[in-house]
Amino acid sequence: MAGSEANISNPNNSTNLIDGSFLASKSLAKFGVDHMFGVVGIPVTSLASCAVSLGIRFIAFHNEQSAGYAASAYGYLTGRPGVLLTVSGPGCVHGLAGLSNAMANAWPMILISGSCDQKDFGRGDFQELDQIAAVKPFCKFSVKAKDVREIPTCVAQVLDLAISGRPGGCYLDIPSDVLHQTVPKSEAEQLLLLADKFRKGEEITSFPIDKIQEAVSLLRHSERPLIVCGKGAAYARAEGALKKLVESTGIPFLPTPMGKGLLPDNHELAATAARSLAIGKCDVALVVGARLNWLLHFGEPPKWSKDVKFILVDVSKEEIELRKPYLGLVGDAKRVLELINREIKDDPFCLGKSHPWKEAISYKAKENVSKMEAQLARDIVPFNFLTPMRIIRDAILAFSSPAPILVSEGANTMDVGRAVLIQTEPRTRLDAGTWGTMGVGLGYCIAAAVACPGRLVVAVEGDSGFGFSAMEVETLVRYQLPVVVIIFNNGGVYGGDRRSAEEIDGPYKHDPAPTSFVPSAGYHILIEAFGGKGYLVGTPEELKSAISESFLAQKPAVINVTIDPYAGAESGRMQHKN
Repeated sequence: MAGSEANISNPNNSTNLIDGSFLASKSLAKFGVDHMFGVVGIPVTSLASCAVSLGIRFIAFHNEQSAGYAASAYGYLTGRPGVLLTVSGPGCVHGLAGLSNAMANAWPMILISGSCDQKDFGRGDFQELDQIAAVKPFCKFSVKAKDVREIPTCVAQVLDLAISGRPGGCYLDIPSDVLHQTVPKSEAEQLLLLADKFRKGEEITSFPIDKIQEAVSLLRHSERPLIVCGKGAAYARAEGALKKLVESTGIPFLPTPMGKGLLPDNHELAATAARSLAIGKCDVALVVGARLNWLLHFGEPPKWSKDVKFILVDVSKEEIELRKPYLGLVGDAKRVLELINREIKDDPFCLGKSHPWKEAISYKAKENVSKMEAQLARDIVPFNFLTPMRIIRDAILAFSSPAPILVSEGANTMDVGRAVLIQTEPRTRLDAGTWGTMGVGLGYCIAAAVACPGRLVVAVEGDSGFGFSAMEVETLVRYQLPVVVIIFNNGGVYGGDRRSAEEIDGPYKHDPAPTSFVPSAGYHILIEAFGGKGYLVGTPEELKSAISESFLAQKPAVINVTIDPYAGAESGRMQHKN
């Protein structure tokens, strides 16, 4: 939705005035923003240019949706709001994809959009839209700066509220006329100081010790305790406290998909490979930074025991009230776990290695892993999903520290990857998340590369998932980001044309199936058009060679992996069968 913008303001001119674009950029820089994502055009090009001049790195995308997904993931990875900048009207609407994704996943993000002149609103102005009304269902707070002097306070508000309580998305609307209004530099400095003075600090609340004691008592007297950890615990940097709790008590743990890596997936107390047994038989479940939503079967039978007692740790009081656990602990995951550890320290307990519960989970996990490894050991050509996934897994595990960040997107590709790929460090897995969002892949890759410099980023994508944001491979090349995109190309959604003869009928029966793409599409050639490296592979040797070369180079690359179109199956909600 970008357009050209003339007369870009020069903040270094000889006058003592600065405009709204510069003041907005100055506010963002002063309040800690160092990266922005977006697509520029009327009326925000000057704002982006000013931001760059003030030391903010602006990552320019082709599409606001991908930029928004990048901003949302950046918030998760850094713990600071990711910022998306868009033009007015349709640019703002496109940005709602990222804003709503941030809300669904409880990640801090800011959407800043320009809007039409206030005096022309309601008259059919260029890209006119009531953007405050449009964003309302998708964010926790929205505000419009109606005058240039309101900008610093508005910027401070959205940045603070995005991370307070349950993190989420906030929206700032800056009309075109406000961006062009001017204010004396001396007054601008006073406005910035005043906004900073009244910013919300971190809220430190006292925690009722009796509830901590009750949680410890439940765990201590449980016969089959389980600790479930989610991406909320990863966001809270709770891995140290979680490790101490798990290893001091000997309680098995089960990560949600994006909780993987809080403790290594191959940890001896990991229950991932015995998931059905763990959740079906546990009698007390300490759930930390994870919601009892569809990903955890709502905490209900038949997946869970009807008698299980949930101890739910969540930063949101409303979430606790919604789920009605046996015991709710409202607070930051890291802090609550530290308090639990402190309480246990005075009277420690630990499940021994021969404890029946630990033995049952260990036995089942080893049994399931053995079955999976037997399938993975075979080299199947044409490729199924397992053979290339094993090769990718082994290459990632062999990579030197720090571990690569994995971005996983697709149907079969993501489902198989979740079971096969191993996370050993926290916040190294990004996937479709709470909302099951497709199209996040390249945006997440770019966010990970800029948020975590020094790490290789590896995307394992289905061809359908890749297609949502494929043009952003040019963005990878333009910024020379260390991202390797591995595409499982099976010719369409779930595997191309899978219709039975009876389904092929009607006046358009000769059209391609709704699930099919062009067979043997040359996705690797796309990145080569922009100067990146592309690989086409169809055998284990070719895939190993491409991975070795691209991982070593740590430059933008696409590996196009040809998959048997009949290897996959229709995939909806994630099914856990182990």
